[in-house]
Amino acid sequence: MQAASNSGDKGGKSDTPRFLAAGDTALVVQFGEDVDREINRKVIALASALRERDIAGIVDLVPTFRSLMIHYDPLVIGGADLRDLISASLDGLTGSQVQGRLWRVPVLYGGEGGPDLSEVAERCGLTEQKVVELHGSVTYEVYMMGFLPGLGYLGILPQELELPRRSDPRVRVPARSVAIAINQTNVYPMESPGGWHLLGRTPVELFDRGLDDPILLAAGDRVVFSSIDQDGSDALRRRIEAGEYHLAAEEAE
Repeated sequence: MQAASNSGDKGGKSDTPRFLAAGDTALVVQFGEDVDREINRKVIALASALRERDIAGIVDLVPTFRSLMIHYDPLVIGGADLRDLISASLDGLTGSQVQGRLWRVPVLYGGEGGPDLSEVAERCGLTEQKVVELHGSVTYEVYMMGFLPGLGYLGILPQELELPRRSDPRVRVPARSVAIAINQTNVYPMESPGGWHLLGRTPVELFDRGLDDPILLAAGDRVVFSSIDQDGSDALRRRIEAGEYHLAAEEAE
């Protein structure tokens, strides 16, 4: 699992996006070089605008940190025509058009589910409680979806918590682990290898097989983490396993 190496909202912006061919069935629109909120919001805003236009021949839209990859059928629309239509959609495009949902995710920090909390606190020169407070102090934005179903890359992490990836990645990270690396945080939706620092574990599923659409997060959504105790986590987990609870989002205002 990769994390961005650039921090916060620094340079690398461009008023004129670059169009890059990716073979003969995909086109990349690149807005900048850095991981930056304004850049990412423009990526997501363009994806939303193109979905609304429902252009014939576009097969898939894949937002990333800095660019939007557009897969298309060349038998339906040519690359030059597609580029003209995209250019028209760029007129007046701003990141303020992003209207994602808000997810409130409870986390049981530390203990068995957060084996790296004490090390993170020591390396950052903080108490464990301060790490928890800082991690929960931010409304994170989903910059892009990652290599596992339901995994979102969330930023930007408070600078006080920025650490490189672990030098000894784990072969198995439990599902629902909440982790940090570089300037981002995420929730592992299922068990997988991983090199991020584990702060805790959430009882809720971000890849929920009990729903018609099992992938909860989407690029442009927002996530807030809140601390819960062991009893609260256990009680909520029992409801989830009984099929009585599914995490629901709040729609943007």
